[in-house]
Amino acid sequence: MTLMVNERNFDQEVLQSKIPVMVDFWAEWCGPCRSMSLVVEQVAGEFAGRVKVAKLNVDENLSLTQRYGIKAIPTLLFFQNGKVVAQEVGYTSKDAVAEKLSRLLGAD
Repeated sequence: MTLMVNERNFDQEVLQSKIPVMVDFWAEWCGPCRSMSLVVEQVAGEFAGRVKVAKLNVDENLSLTQRYGIKAIPTLLFFQNGKVVAQEVGYTSKDAVAEKLSRLLGAD
């Protein structure tokens, strides 16, 4: 299951998380974001309890979108210990996302 994050809960849910976090920056009007959403849901299920998977609507959270320099969506940011450690821009295959998450877990 994915967690919806926003400007109110981002610091607590993402930056202060004890486990790695993947944040999907998306918007409702974005076609590739809808395709990416299926991948995000699948990896959320596969990595449940080991990685937190979150979604952030760029239209509703402009300051976070600007803070992280999001210029294109979908963008996935991978956080560990409150820091961005990896990024994927555009539609990314499930295998590529899962591989990145597995590497994060191996780096604990």
